[in-house]
Amino acid sequence: MAKGYLVGTYRSVQDPEKLAAYGKLAKPALEAAGGRILARGGPVTAFESGVPERTVLVEFPSYDAAVAAYLSEDYQRAVAVLDGGAERDVRVVEGLD
Repeated sequence: MAKGYLVGTYRSVQDPEKLAAYGKLAKPALEAAGGRILARGGPVTAFESGVPERTVLVEFPSYDAAVAAYLSEDYQRAVAVLDGGAERDVRVVEGLD
């Protein structure tokens, strides 16, 4: 079964305190749903239309598991805490194998 990946790319961060509060809830929620954080923060080099802001990559056992993790009550609680503190593009993609 192909793995699933949750990819979060940030366009901008308006409120670092809200981002920190979100992170305290998001990390355990994603891990409890079977996610393994592969990249979070750190240096970013953007090409083409990319924005060199924070990027997060989380691996899940499957595409469906990644979608379920995003939609989970615990993760949505973290998203609510973010509350406009950042503008992001979040996607779930299926791996090749």
